[in-house]
Amino acid sequence: MKYNFSAGPAILPQVVFKEAAQAVLNYQDSGLSLLEMSHRSPEFNQILEEAVALPLELFGLSSEDYQCLYLSGGASTQFFMTAMNLLSDSYKGYFLDTGTWSSKAIKEAKLFGDIDVLSSSKDQQYNYIPKQVAIPEGKGYLHYTSNNTIFGTQYQQTPNSGSLDLVCDMSSDIFSRPLDRKDFGIIYAGAQKNLGPAGTTLVIIRKDLLAKTNTGLTSMLDYKIHAAKNSTFNTPPVFPIYVSLLTMKWIKAQGGLDAMAERNRKKAAVIYNEIDRNESFEGIAVKEDRSLMNATFKLIDEQLESKFLQACADTNISGIKGHRSVGGFRASIYNAMEISGVEALVQVMQQF
Repeated sequence: MKYNFSAGPAILPQVVFKEAAQAVLNYQDSGLSLLEMSHRSPEFNQILEEAVALPLELFGLSSEDYQCLYLSGGASTQFFMTAMNLLSDSYKGYFLDTGTWSSKAIKEAKLFGDIDVLSSSKDQQYNYIPKQVAIPEGKGYLHYTSNNTIFGTQYQQTPNSGSLDLVCDMSSDIFSRPLDRKDFGIIYAGAQKNLGPAGTTLVIIRKDLLAKTNTGLTSMLDYKIHAAKNSTFNTPPVFPIYVSLLTMKWIKAQGGLDAMAERNRKKAAVIYNEIDRNESFEGIAVKEDRSLMNATFKLIDEQLESKFLQACADTNISGIKGHRSVGGFRASIYNAMEISGVEALVQVMQQF
């Protein structure tokens, strides 16, 4: 058995793999593969109906207030799509810069309007989450990245946004815990880390904000058009949506987001306790901002990195090498990672 600690595309529950594989061969005894079914078929209409309802159910959001979209282009497309749809002379963008993905969102948004970066942790190589950020009054939105896969930091609570609408890139920790606020303007997430396979992006948008988005945009980048067509303006990514639905059903069956949060806290405690106990290793992110999804750490003697990676490979542990911009190691412990995988990694660390 391999333990996959890859940051993404990432581990999914085994039951999801099995059900998805069967759907590729023969979807619900229809005699057809899901891959060849029309996106206008009754079978996919049912899949899509469930797939747009379940995210709201898991988060405890009302379908009267929010709408779910399944789009293409990954979270990277949302970096500029949010700005194109929202920014105007009377509606400004504000950003919290906590890592690579938020800085890319800032770069893209600058092309479409007036934005301000309210805080940044770049001064310490993004190893912490900025605190006590002054939030301006007025109309606009506050964009932040809830979990930073590369540097291993995570917002422990939703940041204060004052009168601003909150826009969150939740790509790497979506459905890992309950929302502590129910007034987000937009939540978006690339599926390939904690939701499903690469190929679709979930966007949850508040309907009153949807009504205020800009007009005159190209059709494929206009939230209103995708919302009016229920994500079928063009051929949607059928298979990634189906696998995402299976994953959300698995989350619900495990007890929902409260159960996911407890499961993830336990796994994180195992790896972080070893990082802090073992004199050969040290953590990268400051302790109070450590991610429950991506534990980053390094060897005190960095010359031993290749030997540690080989020891992991010999124990069927893969995907543990840290991002090239940070170095060291990264254990991505998304929802589907079992605690036995984390314990296997800790055993290698102890033996090493």
